[in-house]
Amino acid sequence: MARLLDAYGRPVEPAKLTTRLAEPGTIGIRNTWAPSVASGLTPLRLAAILRACDLGDIDQFLILAEEMEERDMHYFSQLGTRKRVISGVAPTVIAGGESRVEKKIAKAVEEEIATHDGFSDMVEDLMDALGKSFSVVEIDWIKSASSWTIGEFIHRDPRFFTFERTRRKEIRLKDDASPFEGIPLEPFRFMTHRARFKSGLTYRGGLARIVSFGWMCKQYTVKDWMAFTETYGLPMRLGRYGPDATADDVRKLFQAVASIGSDAAAVLPKSMEIDFENGAASTGDKVFENLARYVDEQVSKAVLGQTMTSDNGSSQSQATVHNEVRHDIAAADARAITATINRDLVRAFVDLNFGVQENYPKILISVDEPEDTKLRIAGAVSLMGRGVTFKATELRSALKFTDPEDGDEIVGALPAAKPKDGNPPPPANNRTALNRAEADDLLDEIEADMMADWEEIGDAMEAAIAEAIEGADSYEAVLKRLPETLRLMPTALMVDTLVKSMFKARSVGDVQDD
Repeated sequence: MARLLDAYGRPVEPAKLTTRLAEPGTIGIRNTWAPSVASGLTPLRLAAILRACDLGDIDQFLILAEEMEERDMHYFSQLGTRKRVISGVAPTVIAGGESRVEKKIAKAVEEEIATHDGFSDMVEDLMDALGKSFSVVEIDWIKSASSWTIGEFIHRDPRFFTFERTRRKEIRLKDDASPFEGIPLEPFRFMTHRARFKSGLTYRGGLARIVSFGWMCKQYTVKDWMAFTETYGLPMRLGRYGPDATADDVRKLFQAVASIGSDAAAVLPKSMEIDFENGAASTGDKVFENLARYVDEQVSKAVLGQTMTSDNGSSQSQATVHNEVRHDIAAADARAITATINRDLVRAFVDLNFGVQENYPKILISVDEPEDTKLRIAGAVSLMGRGVTFKATELRSALKFTDPEDGDEIVGALPAAKPKDGNPPPPANNRTALNRAEADDLLDEIEADMMADWEEIGDAMEAAIAEAIEGADSYEAVLKRLPETLRLMPTALMVDTLVKSMFKARSVGDVQDD
């Protein structure tokens, strides 16, 4: 066990795995308190925060990224939608091979990790990297006499971490002993997920950096919009007083005009009056609304890759087309998340409990492409009417129904036919046969139609054969003359009669069969 290595080749010390390493405090380098950055944010201040982030000082940027989610409903909603597309999917476990041991390990991974109560929350915590560029989850290991299990997954504030100063790639834990350089992360203790939207340094790739300028502009817009609404949202109130009004009367009238907007009540003598005037129509509010809406649309594009399924003014067909882009993004997020989980969690769990393996099981989060189930079933029903058959299990699967088992109450089955002669009814999956008497009547009718021309056909055939026999002096001579006799046969009439009869029989059979 002392020679156990993690995915990065670092030696593992099992004795240290049961101690939490990134606990926060009220004092020290990992402080739980952080001053606000978004309050009073200006373009100059935002530029300074981004420049500091470029140089590796990421604390202010991480605080801003957190506050952006808390202060903007649209950004919060869009980011949450993208996270829950992945965290809401039930994971599956694929064994590393077909051997008994490999299947046993896969079963343990499924029971201890894939079905862990905190698995979905852990996935969502890892997806926090979307906005902040990276996310770290600490694994709380529990050691028993025979196995290692997971107590909980603990999301750690990204401000508790930094990047090494040379290559700027390795994530390190800030510690009082090394507040700027940080200390290397202990193997098997942390899951580190990085949002890879573009190539380059990790901390320059978060969505918060991409949308920060538009977000700031929207905050200015909403603030000015509120001020505009407060000033021009209510009609102009004009107080009118008569020529005999005293200074005290004018003062009282002004107080009434000033307070009527909030109190909605005033007491005036008959000699005074208040008029409400809307003034000239103004389109100033549209300026703020359009800018705020434009910024929201750009945020939707950055977070979800589209706007049609999240913003107003979209048609169903447009939303369907743009939903394809969302599926691509969700599939990419699922691949990235599962790679992190399999590298930092599954391998650690297997190595601690079963030792180093040649093939490891994998946790898979599969995001299925949306399917129009109604259209698929309608197509199947249409094809069944043309004689195409399908497996009932496949149709049930498309509707997410299971096959009924013995003892289950069945709904939707065809009613069984009542036996009339004591014989058992035909199986439900067989087509209903025609009634015997009804079939005989139809056959008699078709036969009568075919025999309607029998005299004409018979006379023509007799005349043709008589011509072949006439003048022949032997049986062999008649046989030689028969091929020439065929051209005198009523072939066209016979074919016409047969075709009509076959068409009628087929038509009646199809109708009865349906």
